[in-house]
Amino acid sequence: ILAASSSSCIGSKTWPPYDMIMISLSLSRIALQCWIVLDLFLTIFCEPSYFEENIFGVIKTVYMFLNYSNLWFGAWLSVFYCVKVASFTHSFFIWLKQRIARLVPWMLLTSWLCSLTAAIAFAWDFYSVHNNFTAPLPVTNSSAMRTTRKDNLGLLILLSNAGIGMPLILSVVSSVLLIQSLWIHTRRMQNNASGFRDPSLEAHMKAIKSVCSLLILYITYFIAFTFLLYDVFLRFSTPKSICIAIMAACPTGHSIVVIWSNPKFRELPARIWHFTKCLVG
Repeated sequence: ILAASSSSCIGSKTWPPYDMIMISLSLSRIALQCWIVLDLFLTIFCEPSYFEENIFGVIKTVYMFLNYSNLWFGAWLSVFYCVKVASFTHSFFIWLKQRIARLVPWMLLTSWLCSLTAAIAFAWDFYSVHNNFTAPLPVTNSSAMRTTRKDNLGLLILLSNAGIGMPLILSVVSSVLLIQSLWIHTRRMQNNASGFRDPSLEAHMKAIKSVCSLLILYITYFIAFTFLLYDVFLRFSTPKSICIAIMAACPTGHSIVVIWSNPKFRELPARIWHFTKCLVG
């Protein structure tokens, strides 16, 4: 996906908005997968130093930033699909369809800023918790410490919910609207069908299946990330390991669905395979 999208942008003065979203999403997922591997490696082979304050805090902060970015870019991909494919006559939808190309760079920049803000809030709360536990305070200050800790926790929860809640809402709403539009159009085509196999009708059914698959994978990823974010399960427990495995598998499944549903992404591996066979032959 990254290679195909980047090839469309090389030598072009203006990058296509779809390719901008796909490049951002691909880069964030590659970075996230590499960071998960690094986290697992350090946990297994460098456990004593892994749980030191600085190393553990940096790793988890970057991990949160990449997860937030992944959620935002996936949501903007759903929004872009909805705006470009769905056919609604509402004035706001028409306005958005005409300006989506100019809005995409600002959407991506907003995603980076929101992800960075939520990650910084996580880091700030992590280090404040560590300082509260390592720096003993007088008994007279215990009440003030609890009040400050409660305020910090409230701010963290607010930023975390905004960081993961808004992308979910955007993704679900845009996907449902797109499925509704495709389904209405498909029903009309079925009523007007002459009994022969209609390629356009099959394309619409394939698009509906793709959007449903992307939505299911996105929601599954969101649920697993939420469980890990709020420490619902104990460390090294089986449910927590399952959540980590789901978070590693869902981006891969999402990418496979995107490749399967886009001819441009399917053609590049075929060309690479053909070029490799020619070299070997």
